[in-house]
Amino acid sequence: MSFPIDRPRRLRRTESLRTLVRETHLKPSDFMLPLFAVSGRGVRRPIGSMPGVAQLSVDLIVEEARTAFKAGVRSLILFGIPDKKDAEGTSAWDPNGPVCTGFKALKDALPEMVLVADVCMCEYTDHGHCGPLERDARGHVAVANDKTLPLLAKAAVAYAQAGADIVAPSDMMDGRVAAIRRALDEHGLSETALLSYAVKYASGFYGPFREAADSAPREGPKDRKAYQMDPANVREARREALLDIAEGADMIMVKPALAYLDVINEVKRLTDLPIAAYNVSGEYAMLKAAAQQGWIDEKRVGLEILTGIKRAGADIILTYSAVDAARWLQDQA
Repeated sequence: MSFPIDRPRRLRRTESLRTLVRETHLKPSDFMLPLFAVSGRGVRRPIGSMPGVAQLSVDLIVEEARTAFKAGVRSLILFGIPDKKDAEGTSAWDPNGPVCTGFKALKDALPEMVLVADVCMCEYTDHGHCGPLERDARGHVAVANDKTLPLLAKAAVAYAQAGADIVAPSDMMDGRVAAIRRALDEHGLSETALLSYAVKYASGFYGPFREAADSAPREGPKDRKAYQMDPANVREARREALLDIAEGADMIMVKPALAYLDVINEVKRLTDLPIAAYNVSGEYAMLKAAAQQGWIDEKRVGLEILTGIKRAGADIILTYSAVDAARWLQDQA
């Protein structure tokens, strides 16, 4: 009787052996925690479609950040929900708004935490789109790309001045990385890093975020397909990433993550810049819903998803499970 020469199972026999030869390792500092800031004090508004996530006033944002930092999470990204919206989203750069005051409070309380500012207009416009609307040459209502650029730049400067270490434009307007980089440099903020949502798809996985950020389109186009990417495209992802790199991006993001692991890998092969991937609200909601039904083990599946995202090439993973995942990893240690 002949026996196989190669027996891969030898290295799977015990947990210690499996750990010894493990190729992909997760650590809490890989995770970036998204938080939603609102005005007021002591305000916690749970988001129904995202169990465990809430809109928080700045004092509670600081508490949440402390908890995350203690668990080993070293970065967070802040989204703002303003008290007032208008057609241009002018509350985005309000120095007294929840994002700017949030960064000031966070920088005082946790100077070692990396603070990232999402830069987009959709939370701030009364119509819910990522820039002001206009009628194009064909008479169609669309987001005015070039009119949006100075607004994004103004918001990015305000966040950096308030204490953000990194600004992260998520709007998908053409040329916004160059516009923001130029504005930062002109205001003496050349050390502020720029994380570009370079590859952001028009995805159905963003549904719960619309509730969290109060950012669903209310006027004009019913969706964002005219400026976010077609989910079928990967060559376009390479083009978008290369354009943003040429314009001065320091890091590149792919969003969503779970259905776009091939895209993460493709962008990783394209550049030596750090790659971020956003494990988005719909992905989180599905995990939570299935776990609540008892259909899956949340810890096991959650870490498997995050491992897959990192294995695909992500250096940084934005995830609403950041604190839970950090604790799960500590439990395994």
